[in-house]
Amino acid sequence: MSDRKNHWENIYSEKSSLEVSWYQKEPTLSFKLIQNCQLEKSQALIDIGGGASLLVDHLLQQAYEQLAVLDISAKALEVAKQRLGAKADSVEWFASDVTEFVAPHPFALWHDRAVFHFLTEAADRQKYIASLKAALPTGGYLILAAFAIGGPTMCSGLDIVQYDAEKISHELGDEFKLIEEGDEIHLTPAGKEQLFCCFRFVRK
Repeated sequence: MSDRKNHWENIYSEKSSLEVSWYQKEPTLSFKLIQNCQLEKSQALIDIGGGASLLVDHLLQQAYEQLAVLDISAKALEVAKQRLGAKADSVEWFASDVTEFVAPHPFALWHDRAVFHFLTEAADRQKYIASLKAALPTGGYLILAAFAIGGPTMCSGLDIVQYDAEKISHELGDEFKLIEEGDEIHLTPAGKEQLFCCFRFVRK
């Protein structure tokens, strides 16, 4: 087991999914950005680092038909599966490090609320982007949220990389066009404010 996987499995072993700092009862901004893509309900969407997130619940309620959730922590995915019950059978689940992920089919939308900013090594970011490009065809959408400049410098005991529009666009390269961005102040279960930037790109 890699150090990265071991870290996140331990997090979900030690804390309830309702106690982790990134817990959101209502993933309002993510859901809004997804709706702005105006996808058909039959098109495939993947939530990167979705873990125990409630986003998949909301998307199922809105009758999206091809949903997938990827997380490095198998424990986190089990939390989501148990919560969804029989509905979990209609979702694709991938227990994988995103830097090693090979998508079994194309996705019209790749959503990542808080994974990319944990990749502090350039080599890992390059692997992530390679996985993204292999999964997302031309015309597909990327929604990526990360800690903003001036936001937290660490999360869950790990260093992170802060981003603004210029920095994230440079990292992703010329194949992605930024079409929407917004700020979000996330309130953790402990009552702390965390400043996020959210970006919506289309692949050229």
